[in-house]
Amino acid sequence: MSYCSFPDVFHWIHNLPPLSQWRTDSISISICSSTTSSHPSLNLTIARTRQSPKLCFASINADFSLPISLWTSKPFKLPAPSNSSSEAISNLLMNFIQDILRYGSHHNKNSPFLKFVKLNDDSVVPNLPDIFNLAFLTLFFLVCIYESPKDLRSGCLSTVKKHLTNCRSRQGSKMLMKLLGSNLEEQWMRCLNLAITNWIVELQSSSPQPHHQRLTTLRTPSPLFSYESSSTFGLWKVQLYCPVISMDVVDSSSHNHPADERLQFSLNYHHLEGVLQFNHKITLKDKWVEIMVNTDNIRCDVVKLVSDTLMRERGGGAGEKHFPSRICVQLTPTNQSQVLSVSVGKSSENTRREIGIDNSIEASLEAPNPYLGLKLSSTESTTLSLRPWKFEESVYGYTANLNWFLHDTIDGKEVFSSKPSKMELINPKSWFRERYSSAYRPFTRQGGVVFAGDEYGEGVWWKVEKGAMGNTMEWEIKGWIWLTYWPNKYKTFYNETRRLEFREFLYLNLA
Repeated sequence: MSYCSFPDVFHWIHNLPPLSQWRTDSISISICSSTTSSHPSLNLTIARTRQSPKLCFASINADFSLPISLWTSKPFKLPAPSNSSSEAISNLLMNFIQDILRYGSHHNKNSPFLKFVKLNDDSVVPNLPDIFNLAFLTLFFLVCIYESPKDLRSGCLSTVKKHLTNCRSRQGSKMLMKLLGSNLEEQWMRCLNLAITNWIVELQSSSPQPHHQRLTTLRTPSPLFSYESSSTFGLWKVQLYCPVISMDVVDSSSHNHPADERLQFSLNYHHLEGVLQFNHKITLKDKWVEIMVNTDNIRCDVVKLVSDTLMRERGGGAGEKHFPSRICVQLTPTNQSQVLSVSVGKSSENTRREIGIDNSIEASLEAPNPYLGLKLSSTESTTLSLRPWKFEESVYGYTANLNWFLHDTIDGKEVFSSKPSKMELINPKSWFRERYSSAYRPFTRQGGVVFAGDEYGEGVWWKVEKGAMGNTMEWEIKGWIWLTYWPNKYKTFYNETRRLEFREFLYLNLA
């Protein structure tokens, strides 16, 4: 079963005739039309309301012999041709956003939504058609997952997935996220990634393969949503969102010690939220231009997608989740013809070893012997001082590599590439047990990490020819984030490490 491309819903609504010119009570456009007669299409319908002839509503319908409504909007006015359609577009866009956020597990129906910009004119918001179409596409994606019949779901979701990840939708996503603001953006992405997680769980449950084989053979529908949100004011900022279940598994004990159903639920229903912020500065020297980039903030959090109550009822608890174990970021100027050199700062200090010698003298007197017997003993103790996170900088060509590694504070091994022994897994005093409440935890209490530039790394410097002044340089930021699971409170031998890859382009004006 195959489906056609997705329509331009914004301009279709924008060009609708006024209600007075309608010959029927409704007008429809096919959203996902099947090429086979055995499967119905999904339509977007604008229809008159029965309460008022001046109002209409939008609905998504499955076009069976008797149409089934999967979603319905609030009533709105369709303006006359001489009037602007911005009010109708604004009302529908608000309706899309509110209904998308209602699909989230943390939404409180009694609490008001945060304020969202009111669109009074089409010119207020640039790229409004892309924003509107992206919002509707996202709503349609969620409706397909939660509301559509199972035999329609697969084909429609494959079509929507392709459109959600194309360049035009990504541009619309950036503009929409700016309109929403950071708080609503996080809610939006948690709703979307919860839906993606539910979709993947459904795909996995319908697969006849054993669980450990599905982990390596199933290609996930949407591995990552990332976008560059700022390249101005001396700041580069990239934001990342990825469901844990869709990350690639690089190591797992599932062959010998698979996770039980409750633990798997807890591990599945989390997603990664990441923010990468870099400061950049341009300095004009006598013979070259110096571009300095240093770390402002690197933040990674593993956030639950369902409520604590559901985690307790169906899972092993909210504390059973992955934690960041390695972060790797590469910064590369894409056009290197005018680049002269690159220099990096120092990595974090090596491990300190403190060696102390403790001497003691023992004296004893034996009765038959008039002499004092002395015993001299010398003991040596070694203290190992480890920082849990180590930062390293390196260079490959004109690419700067920035790496953050989490180390086991007991034996010094890298966590992402090692496995704990069975004794460590059952030992309640192991460092990763009760890891979110320990005073020596290498994470925040919520299980995330924050790296600031004043603690990890001094920066990277590129020297560029003076002839590059006045141009815009394109930079590629590419990276990988590893998440590892070792048991926190749950009694299990299961452990695994997952990895995601991201890639964005940033721009720097040499002025």
